[in-house]
Amino acid sequence: MKLSRRSLLQSALLLGAVSPLVGCEHLSSEVTRRLGEEVPEKVGAYPGDSIDPDFHFLSRTTYGCWPGDLDYLKSVGQQHWLEEQLHPDTIDDKACMLRTRRFETLNLDAGTCYEFKKTALQDDLVRHAILTATYSKRQLLEIMVGFWSDHLNIYSQKADCIYLKGIDDRAVIRSHALGKFKDLIRASASSPAMLVYLDGKENKKSKPSDVPNENYARELLELHTMGVHGGYSQHDVSEVARCLTGWRVRDRWRRGSSYFDLSMHDQSRKKVLGQTIAALGGSTDLDKVVEIVCKHPSTATHIATKLVRHFVAEQPPASLVKQVAATFAATDGDIRSVLTALFMSDEFRASAGQKIKRPMHFVISSLRATASDTYAHKPMLEYLSCMGELPYQHPTPDGYPDVGRPWLGTLLWRWNFAFALLNGTIPQTHIPLEQLMSAVPGTVASGGSPLFSYFIGRNPTSTELFALSKIPAARPDLLVALILSSPAFQRY
Repeated sequence: MKLSRRSLLQSALLLGAVSPLVGCEHLSSEVTRRLGEEVPEKVGAYPGDSIDPDFHFLSRTTYGCWPGDLDYLKSVGQQHWLEEQLHPDTIDDKACMLRTRRFETLNLDAGTCYEFKKTALQDDLVRHAILTATYSKRQLLEIMVGFWSDHLNIYSQKADCIYLKGIDDRAVIRSHALGKFKDLIRASASSPAMLVYLDGKENKKSKPSDVPNENYARELLELHTMGVHGGYSQHDVSEVARCLTGWRVRDRWRRGSSYFDLSMHDQSRKKVLGQTIAALGGSTDLDKVVEIVCKHPSTATHIATKLVRHFVAEQPPASLVKQVAATFAATDGDIRSVLTALFMSDEFRASAGQKIKRPMHFVISSLRATASDTYAHKPMLEYLSCMGELPYQHPTPDGYPDVGRPWLGTLLWRWNFAFALLNGTIPQTHIPLEQLMSAVPGTVASGGSPLFSYFIGRNPTSTELFALSKIPAARPDLLVALILSSPAFQRY
């Protein structure tokens, strides 16, 4: 959407009014609406008996279609759209930034975060994750932020992690989500939040009797890089732990920052995965470990398998895993290149409607498809909590499950959420239903069929059409709630 100079000026004036009144959410909503968060006059629904290929593409590479997204993709093509998304800094995201600028703790240094209550930090962290996923135009970045946050999971409620996770999200996950994999792992390894969560700050060798703490070394190999069957041994775990001795987190001056203490480091020779790391390496031992494990063939296969499972199928096709792993190895773990190979594959194109949405994806896709205006207050968070996927709340290092079966028990909560969303009983959440119904052509006259196509990407079956026909034309809220509750919307 292009704005006239007059519209931009009006928005700027409104923004000036909002600045001293951060709590005035209705003013913020008005500005973001003028910046593009509104339902277009006409929204295309592309009917067919099978899921539209472009709809499928957006369903996997975003948290769901915002009104008009599918029309835009069809106008520029998948490759052009993907190239834009792979370079998110080129995408104007002012509307989302305005909506999320209230979460000031996410931009503070760790020492300052210690001045806040844990509950305030947790609230900012979770609400920011939900709102950026919902409103950011940099959707592929948000999808990858979610993926890497699970891959490098940190439970925010352990010890001091809540004071440090905001910085980890900013400096580790978001900074490297579309960059080089080895840079992501190197940043994570020395992240204060990770050093606390997996006890890396306790890993020391200051005297001969000290036994290095192996917690992080084990997860680095088993979860973050090579995979549980990657070919490493217990000896490799022990050697990696020795390489990583000496990394600490400050508890006074510059509190919450990480640093390397040579006096706590094992300076003797090590051997990791058959490669010798010379003595007296100091802090560079970490860089050598990262280089070794990230270049190992098992790492390429492990990351390729996880990406294919996430974006294509719970049982990753071996042919695609091999292709993606080869791209990973050939590009030194360039995430942009790896994603391009995956999204342009035949296996990806053939996988429409075969995955079950996790709770977070279901909630966000519901909000996006209905162009909801929300600020993710406590009532919204309670639904995600009851579904079991509140961001940064998974206790174990493996992250939330990336397959459908563990989430099948959340269906009742999903239905409750869909009907609450449409009947307006989620406080401070509004849906422009009248505009949406007007934008989708022929909705009322066709018994909801075009609306179903808008939400699902295909025509309804005879059974689905029969169910839609039972909803009175005067109750579009029930019609949309029924579609969001349908088995078809749970899949993508």
